[in-house]
Amino acid sequence: MSSDWRGPNVRMGQQIVPLEDLKEDPGAHSQLFVRAKVEVGYAECLCQSHGLRLVIRCSSAGRYHLAGWPGEGERHAAHCRFSKLAPSLSGRSGYTTAAIRVSAEGTSIRFVSPLQRQLDSAGHRSGSGVQSEASTRKAVSLVGLLHWFWEEAQLTAWHPRWRKRNWWVAASRLRQQAAEGVLNGRPLQEVVYVVPPYRPQDAARIGEDFQRFQSRLGRHGNEERRGLMIGEIKSVAPTQWGVRLNLCHMRSPLFASAALADRVQVSYRSAFSAAGEAVSARKIGIFLVERSPRGYLTVVDMAAMLTSRTYIPCDSSNEVSMSNALTEHNRAFKKPLRYDQAEMVFPDFVLVDCDPAEYVEVYGIRGQEAYERRKRAKQLIYRRKGVRLIEWNVGEAMPSVALHHRQAS
Repeated sequence: MSSDWRGPNVRMGQQIVPLEDLKEDPGAHSQLFVRAKVEVGYAECLCQSHGLRLVIRCSSAGRYHLAGWPGEGERHAAHCRFSKLAPSLSGRSGYTTAAIRVSAEGTSIRFVSPLQRQLDSAGHRSGSGVQSEASTRKAVSLVGLLHWFWEEAQLTAWHPRWRKRNWWVAASRLRQQAAEGVLNGRPLQEVVYVVPPYRPQDAARIGEDFQRFQSRLGRHGNEERRGLMIGEIKSVAPTQWGVRLNLCHMRSPLFASAALADRVQVSYRSAFSAAGEAVSARKIGIFLVERSPRGYLTVVDMAAMLTSRTYIPCDSSNEVSMSNALTEHNRAFKKPLRYDQAEMVFPDFVLVDCDPAEYVEVYGIRGQEAYERRKRAKQLIYRRKGVRLIEWNVGEAMPSVALHHRQAS
């Protein structure tokens, strides 16, 4: 692994340490965290020539981690793990603090569905277990939670310094995020299982971790407990009672009803389209699961997301093609995510290796008046802001996205 991939160095008091060392084994550096917090009050990211402050947080379990200083994400270098787009380019800004609250201990997320429900004396569940959509600004939905994970793990970004991103890298970053927050009052790492990359030599450990996750589900006294899983969808196959979801790197399938499968196919049409398969796109799923009496994992609800081969989220197969082109041309870019805020106006991609940043728009529908009106409205907003724009009308040749070409134009 190259030093560039390991991320920036961090100043902890008087000592300089690679960020990845702090993330991979924070327990081994706990005294360093304590001294820096007491003596200085913060750490410093050295991705730029001048240090940028980092928040030092400690969870209720005593685990230390670093977070970007509020409002300074745009000041970090494009390749830095703490680099972020402006809040106006993230659907997260549409939530209230009741949905996502950041404190000295870390991030607390209020999830729209309960992860534990009371059972009556006959073992029946109380309540539907799902809140109405009207409450989504005060609570995070499944797709919102998936977007939060991707954004915080910086899987919405690509930089040419980085090596080819695979599931090993993506899963590692997602697991790090799960270790640094709580969901409905419970530690994320206890309720979220990120499917790990499979290697034969790790089979026993992977099996033990999965059994530990499963053991937390199902009936415990007068409670029924649920969990969440994140993984790459390999295939969806019909069964006598619904569908079987096979995930990459995972032997045990998930099962869902036909009604849920039909709803998901409609809600996340691009993720399951033949066009996505034609451009070798990936399908990422987040699953709210229960354990059946026979020990199977049943999907209660799910959300899906289309991504490029480097796991950059995309809203269509055409965006996958653009994302792949930007990667091949060594561009540094980020993908704004909507969370639950469908009405917000975002570009498809933001190029962050030029100053000022450029926007990329992919127009994939032709001849539909509502789409054309929205297209014209976005173009007007960009003109008023003075934003440089790369536009691709699908059906025409893709414009050049090479950096030297854009600088010369």
